[in-house]
Amino acid sequence: MSVQERKERERAARERLIVATARELAEQQGWDAVTTRRLAERIEYSQPVLYSHFRGKREIIGAVALEGAAEMASALRAATSAADGPRARVTALARTYLDFAERNPAVYDAMFQLDGGLPFAVEETPEQLKDGFAALLESLGEVAGDGVHPGLFTEVFWAALHGLATLTRAGRLPPAEAERRVELLVDRLAVV
Repeated sequence: MSVQERKERERAARERLIVATARELAEQQGWDAVTTRRLAERIEYSQPVLYSHFRGKREIIGAVALEGAAEMASALRAATSAADGPRARVTALARTYLDFAERNPAVYDAMFQLDGGLPFAVEETPEQLKDGFAALLESLGEVAGDGVHPGLFTEVFWAALHGLATLTRAGRLPPAEAERRVELLVDRLAVV
């Protein structure tokens, strides 16, 4: 292995460590607790080393969002591939999405609530975000109904899921009714 290859590998490992530490700190204490100073202390590198990877907190949030989008897409695909039939796939997708949001609140915030400097719904959108949407579209497109654009239907269904996730987390919806909300969403929106 050349010196250059070793340096690139070490740089990539440092970057993964920064992102993992930011996620951990955000999940434990919230995004306000994530500062370059605290990250530098936790990973035992100087702040200039952090800045050699990310220009600031915004880019770190963006990196967490991209990682989260890839994880969510993988979880959605795993859940829907194990389901039999369109209704079961859409139900599995909804449950998995809501479970991901509940289990990873800081990552979910990085993906959809905070400014990570990432463009959405344009050609320049990073591949991980496009793939996250594609993971939704793969199951939802087949239940959009006649004359309904699959992408548009996916946006509406996704918006409903996002609303359920954020309102439940904020304590605005009683958790005891979570399963009934998923059933209602699938029954009323999806043509299965």
